[in-house]
Amino acid sequence: MAGESTHSGATAVTASNPLLQAFDLPPYSRIRPEHVEPAIDQILADNRAAIAKILAEHGGNPGWNGLVLALDELNDRLGRAWSPVSHLNAVCNSPELRAAYEACLPKLSEYYTELGQNRALCDAYKALAASPEAAGFEVAQKTILEHSLRDFRLSGIDLPEDKQKRYGEIQMRLSELTSRFSNQLLDATQAWTKHVTDEAALAGLPDSAKAQMAQTAKAKELDGWLISLEFPSYYAVMTYADDRALREEVYAAYCTRASDQGPNAGQFDNGPLMSEILDLRRELARLLGFDSYAELSLATKMAETGEQVLGFLRDLAARSKPFAEKDLAELRAFAFDQGCSDLSSWDVGYYSEKLRQSRYSISQEQLRAYFPIDKVLTGLFAIVQRLYGIEIRELSDFDSWHPDVRLFEIREHGEHVGRFFFDLYARPNKRGGAWMDGARDRRRNAAGELISPVANLVCNFTPAVEGKPALLTHDEVTTLFHEFGHGLHHLLTRIEHAGVSGISGVPWDAVELPSQFMENWCWEPEGLELISGHYQTGEPLPEDLLAKMLAAKNFQSGMMMARQLEFSLFDFELHVHHGDGRSVLEVLEAIREEVSVMRPPAYNRFPNSFSHIFAGGYAAGYYSYKWAEVLSADAFSRFEEDGVFNPVTGQAFREAILARGGSQEPMLLFVDFRGREPSIDALLRHLGLSAAA
Repeated sequence: MAGESTHSGATAVTASNPLLQAFDLPPYSRIRPEHVEPAIDQILADNRAAIAKILAEHGGNPGWNGLVLALDELNDRLGRAWSPVSHLNAVCNSPELRAAYEACLPKLSEYYTELGQNRALCDAYKALAASPEAAGFEVAQKTILEHSLRDFRLSGIDLPEDKQKRYGEIQMRLSELTSRFSNQLLDATQAWTKHVTDEAALAGLPDSAKAQMAQTAKAKELDGWLISLEFPSYYAVMTYADDRALREEVYAAYCTRASDQGPNAGQFDNGPLMSEILDLRRELARLLGFDSYAELSLATKMAETGEQVLGFLRDLAARSKPFAEKDLAELRAFAFDQGCSDLSSWDVGYYSEKLRQSRYSISQEQLRAYFPIDKVLTGLFAIVQRLYGIEIRELSDFDSWHPDVRLFEIREHGEHVGRFFFDLYARPNKRGGAWMDGARDRRRNAAGELISPVANLVCNFTPAVEGKPALLTHDEVTTLFHEFGHGLHHLLTRIEHAGVSGISGVPWDAVELPSQFMENWCWEPEGLELISGHYQTGEPLPEDLLAKMLAAKNFQSGMMMARQLEFSLFDFELHVHHGDGRSVLEVLEAIREEVSVMRPPAYNRFPNSFSHIFAGGYAAGYYSYKWAEVLSADAFSRFEEDGVFNPVTGQAFREAILARGGSQEPMLLFVDFRGREPSIDALLRHLGLSAAA
């Protein structure tokens, strides 16, 4: 298959392979596993030949168009083929597609290592940066050159040949291991279910959750109900099931996924993968002259040193731990009064929800009726229209990977800006969690045409059941706004150079600013008015329910902060100190000793499913969520001062933050919008974790 490289063979492959044809949006329904490897082989061969030709024809300095723009064209062709494959692997995983995807990972890793270690290419970039032409470059172009030269260094361009070779081997192995980590987690999640035939066992669960479980059972040709480890099902049991033994059973299955513990112990164990990933990351960092992988990670981030990151996290921990301890003491006392004298991890969600209802007479489930998906989307679009002056409309004629997928277009002053796909519901063979990925960057191509951006926005909400529309919890609404914030960052860029357009080139610890910023409108009465309406009557969220919801906003925010800081510190300490003789679990235990208030059981294997750091882009970077939350809270405080729908402030945020992508340092962009550097005070106030809150 991969060997078809003769001219006539290649022509035949191109004619029949959708990934090798020109298209606007990917032809998802036509992409087959057997198309993947031949397409990637063909494009990599073509790209290698094109790069050799660029360097041969132009000598040392091909100029901006001959070098950067020409490489953008090559990257775009590869991206257009690989992006839909990678996306399908996440949202419609199958053994055949997974095999095709994994067959390409080492080839892509080898190709990118080759590029990063291409001395002639690096010299061409250096020559361009030093040329008279560069003096007239705009800021975005200068940033691209800076990033490119930095990335050559981080690819081992200055290493001797044997170490360059080792660098390539490490990168190739890491791409395989991180993909396997993700696959084993998906397989482990799907490997466990619990078939329930007696409805009494589900006492306490809301009708919507039971209907979903019945639908899942029916799809497997079973009577009764099927509990799975997909998040909506897991969350429903942990929050509402009166049967404590059931909660413990589901908790144990969930927190031991892909590990040496639990009901499927050893079957998909990510433990050995984690050890090898951490070993290789440390070796990679040391090859490049860094003390640790954490130090290497910061070479492309906003934060400057590990001490700065750890100081920031420990300062937050010191400020918030007393609040977390108070939250837990209240929860223990409440649970004790309810007859639970030994509060355990599988009780926290259940009694927290009971305490919330007792204290505020409100529950996530009660709110669901007021957040039908179409009302939420209409309101979300109305909010960004008021803030940024854009229009959003749904498109109906497009190729899709699943019937639930929807496509929307952003327009401004009647002109097309970009498009985004929504894939919102949990289903089998779909990776858990929520994310945005850029399917195509905004850029101006070699012919002078403006290519518009495309984004994929993916969530795992509870789908529609029993003829009702999909009804979201308020937490899910917040997740939707978060991912849409990422989408706007990608889609509303005004930059026309691919390397720093949209989210490209944005340091990882700043990339969460626009996403967390958007969440604020889920809590503003003016925003809630637009996104809520009873699914049967259209009646807006009643005043008393709104008041209760806002009163409950910071319920247990101390415990939530402690949990996030546990993840952040664990990730960073793990990548600073790996190799000091401690196991992954021992590092985690030390962090829990320091910042946690609720200790899970000894069999808990949280790291084995921590795909953010072992299979995503957050290795030694999970702190980014908290770092960017400071930026987003402070940015939103200007809207609190000016009015949450002030269009002038909205445009200022759009132009300073969203429009400029990765073209300038994030701190510079933040100061441009806020008039000063960020302060932590707004975050602590928003979370109710300050004396003034």
